[in-house]
Amino acid sequence: MEICRLYSEDAAAYWDLRLEALQTSPDAFITTYEDAVAKENPIAQAADRMTSNNNFTYGAFINSNLVGTVTMLRQSHKKFSHKADILAMYVSPHSRGKNIGKWLLQQAIEDARQIGIEQLLLGVVSTNEPAVRLYQSLGFTVFGTEKNAIKDGSIYFDEYMMVLFLT
Repeated sequence: MEICRLYSEDAAAYWDLRLEALQTSPDAFITTYEDAVAKENPIAQAADRMTSNNNFTYGAFINSNLVGTVTMLRQSHKKFSHKADILAMYVSPHSRGKNIGKWLLQQAIEDARQIGIEQLLLGVVSTNEPAVRLYQSLGFTVFGTEKNAIKDGSIYFDEYMMVLFLT
């Protein structure tokens, strides 16, 4: 297995995995599959994001197949530039249980330290217990709960706000 930063040439593979994520784990994301497929030029948009200086998207490859991703997005406001958000974490169901999510996050954490990030922030649906355990195992702590943060039809989901202090 290989963990590496993704660049514009990886955008098509990223997009395919993103669509899989939205179909197989819809409760974990605020974007719906229907909204995603309605986008114009989504692969080009993903490629553009991957060229941004503040966007660090990582991929896990097994036998040249992208099976997991996570994004670290450095906040752009000068007074917030010491912080970054962890977004779009996903590991394909057939590759779960192999520590891939942990290795993806460890790469993001290592790179965050190297570029001077002091805090990593994320939101996770409170019922996603495997994700919560993973984040806690790497030192993230819950600092708040947003009640009814996500509404899907008539169903609400609470979201934990988590932080990892790197300094």
